[in-house]
Amino acid sequence: EKLRVFEPSNAYDFGQIINAVNTNKDKAACADLLTMSDPKKLPMLLSNKLEGEIFMIFIQSLECYIVERDPGLVYQYLFYLSKAERFKVVLALLSRTEKEQVRQLFDLLSENQNHQYTSEDLENLKKVYEL
Repeated sequence: EKLRVFEPSNAYDFGQIINAVNTNKDKAACADLLTMSDPKKLPMLLSNKLEGEIFMIFIQSLECYIVERDPGLVYQYLFYLSKAERFKVVLALLSRTEKEQVRQLFDLLSENQNHQYTSEDLENLKKVYEL
C-alpha cells in the first residue's frame, strides 16, 4: 500500500512523515512530500533531525522522481538541504557509494539544466557538497 503524505505544517509533522517514508524506504512517497513542501522551509522542517538515511532517501527520491521533470526544484532542494542543521555532519559521514549517488544527481542536474540555475550556481553548490 502506497504511503499517503500531506504537506507538513511544522517540524513535528514533517519528522513523523519522513520517519514513515524512511521506514518503508518509499522513495515515491518521499518525492510526493518534497514536491508539496516549499524547499525554503526545509531547514526549519528538518530542525536538528537530519540524518544520513534521511539525507540519502531525499537524494534518491530527487534522482528517481523529480530531476527530469523539474531540475529547478531539485536544485532548490539541494541548496536548502545544505542550509539544514547537521548537514556538514551528515556529509562527513557519507560512504563513498553514497557520495557517488549525490554526484550522479548533480550530473543529472547539469544535463537537464534550465533557466532556474546557472552552471556557476551548480559548481558552487557542488563545492558545498564537497564534490
